[in-house]
Amino acid sequence: MRCSAAPIRAATASRWGSDLRRLAAAIVALHALVAGPAAGSEWGTITPATSTMESVRAQYGGPTRTENQKIESYDTTSWIYEGAEAPMGMTRMVVDFGLLQAGGFRRDLVRSFRLEPHPGVFTRDTILTGWGRPTGVNTDGGGDSFFYEEGLVVIFDTEAWSAVSMVFTPPQPADRAKLSR
Repeated sequence: MRCSAAPIRAATASRWGSDLRRLAAAIVALHALVAGPAAGSEWGTITPATSTMESVRAQYGGPTRTENQKIESYDTTSWIYEGAEAPMGMTRMVVDFGLLQAGGFRRDLVRSFRLEPHPGVFTRDTILTGWGRPTGVNTDGGGDSFFYEEGLVVIFDTEAWSAVSMVFTPPQPADRAKLSR
């Protein structure tokens, strides 16, 4: 006796993967839309200069791996989330901890974080809809880059369609910004 559902499962298996990718892209795009243009320096509950190791661990669990380094005599830590530990729609998320503020150095405070989305998750239109018009645009090199004073730099692929890297930082005044590739 054979199961009549087997041919259907085989025929729909490849569509399931693309449907899942579309769902992930829709969820990420919805988050960008809800966040609105004023939330340029945050994503997925992480806000540079506000979020801590404890709050990141509570939201995303432990990282795939960690890296420690000294920056200007301060001990800093990077948490790397890859593969199954990366947020949905992302290839990788890197969270850098250790921030020098007016009150001193805080080793547990998020300095910046970088998202590396799957192709098509953050398109140019999604970025413009979710974060608004950029403060600056760089068209030199292989792909465009958007700069937001609120603390976001988006680097697009060579076709300038899909984001390959999104770096979130504390707010950066436009007059001090230097876009580089």
